[in-house]
Amino acid sequence: MIVTIERLGHLGDAIAQGPSGTIFVPQVLPGEVVEGEVTGDRMAAPKILTPSPDRVRPPCVHFRTCGGCLLQHASDPFVEGWKQEVVRSALQGQGLEASFRPMHVSPPRSRRRATLSGRRTKGGALIGFHARASDVLVAIPNCILLDPELMAAFPALEALVITGGSRSAELSLTVTRSLAGPDVAVTGGKPLDSDLRLALARVTAEHGIPRLTWDGEVVALHTAPMQQMGEARVAPPPGGFLQATPQGEAALLEAVSEAIGDARKVIDLFAGAGTFALPLASRAEVHAVESDAAMMQALDKGWRNATNIKRVTTETRDLFRRPLEPDEFRHVDAVVIDPPRAGAEAQMTTLAKSGVPLIAAVSCNPVTFARDARILLAGGYRLDWVQVVDQFRWSAHVELAARFSLPKAPRR
Repeated sequence: MIVTIERLGHLGDAIAQGPSGTIFVPQVLPGEVVEGEVTGDRMAAPKILTPSPDRVRPPCVHFRTCGGCLLQHASDPFVEGWKQEVVRSALQGQGLEASFRPMHVSPPRSRRRATLSGRRTKGGALIGFHARASDVLVAIPNCILLDPELMAAFPALEALVITGGSRSAELSLTVTRSLAGPDVAVTGGKPLDSDLRLALARVTAEHGIPRLTWDGEVVALHTAPMQQMGEARVAPPPGGFLQATPQGEAALLEAVSEAIGDARKVIDLFAGAGTFALPLASRAEVHAVESDAAMMQALDKGWRNATNIKRVTTETRDLFRRPLEPDEFRHVDAVVIDPPRAGAEAQMTTLAKSGVPLIAAVSCNPVTFARDARILLAGGYRLDWVQVVDQFRWSAHVELAARFSLPKAPRR
């Protein structure tokens, strides 16, 4: 079948129309004419008859086989424009419009956190990503996505897989760059016993791994895997949330800081381990709220050990089941809110009634952001601007920051 690609879907697959309906086609671009066999609603192996002017040679040698990246065949300007349009379309779906600021794109080799797969082999171990829509594991020795410090940790990861893995099972290895080295959390390994604990501890010591978590249990802690957050240093709990790149985090923090202006009392909702709360504490008192008690403990410890920052208080609270009520925002100058992909419908509903003058919203899902934005606008807020931040380069993932203001904020 020969079809012409109409557009990219929000997951990055191209979409065309065939005689029987919609067809999804991987690794092609709008305007391209492609030919291939269609099974169900997919053309798995398209042959490009007419290429798009936005098509480029993928910069990574692993792109054809590795499933870690999706859009390396598209030019940077195309990807930037497409991601902006994803956000714009989500807002339009809710009847909203916004002014867009210039987009931030994190550079290659900047991903400081990744979840890799590992498997023992006859001759050692294989570490990498899966091929697209496949269980096949692909080695990525020349990956241009990951931070060089993560790439340098591959020998350590291989040693862990050889020590604690089997040829019949695959391990998942979440690796995070920290100030002390690679922080590693492994799932799917052999059950822990005294011999395996000793062997794993030996591997971590030999390879400079500050902390190793094995199926949820910390089995080696040589030094705290600290992250710098403003003037504070924080050791997030194993597997704790962290922005994907330092450049992306800096762009989001800059947008949030500008959005709240000179606010002196701030509430940070879904605060994590302090990504925004601790840097903002250099100029404002912050109350941080998060459902994960371990994250709150890490944030609090980081604040107590820091100097030259204002007071930060913490509250462990499930904001989905028990959002902050309007009267809990009394005397607050600004709110920062960074919910997970599900958004924060319940919290936005009470926030819309709060009278807080400024809201800095961060989101990793344009669809739920647009839904929540409509709630705020129905409560009298104005959407001043949106900034798209692409720290998941060459993927379909989109993040953003936005500023909401209340034109006639009540006196407090």
